[in-house]
Amino acid sequence: MRFQDSCTLAFCRLGIAGLAPRAPGTWGTALACLMAPVCFLPLGLGWRVLLLMALFAAGGVAAGRAETLLGRKDPGEVVIDELVGAWLVLLPFAHPDFWLILSAFVCFRIFDIAKPWPVRASETWLPGGFGVMIDDVLAGLWALVCVALLHWIGIV
Repeated sequence: MRFQDSCTLAFCRLGIAGLAPRAPGTWGTALACLMAPVCFLPLGLGWRVLLLMALFAAGGVAAGRAETLLGRKDPGEVVIDELVGAWLVLLPFAHPDFWLILSAFVCFRIFDIAKPWPVRASETWLPGGFGVMIDDVLAGLWALVCVALLHWIGIV
């Protein structure tokens, strides 16, 4: 395997999170939530938006290549989409506490697994790796609405 392809797979897997034998999406989301206070939340809102856009674009290209390398559509070990979805939930919160981050994790996983409308339908809206990414963006938007509501009413 070429070095570039190995780097692509490592990026898509978030290192080793995607290689978890069970529930790699959950492990990818957990890693994203652990990384957010260090790598994402210290940035200003505008920079967070730009970073999410860049990660969506890079993740779409990389996930498409990973599908080719691994020989299957939307392989479970590709978890860069979970990072984008989880960070989207945290986007408007500059200084979330542990409970808000935990709520983001739980809500995102619920919507990513249950795939309510239009999350499941969105998997076919875009070609290749971008189809892998878009459903997690929509799951993240659903989770963001729930977490924002929980925050607004003072639960988290």
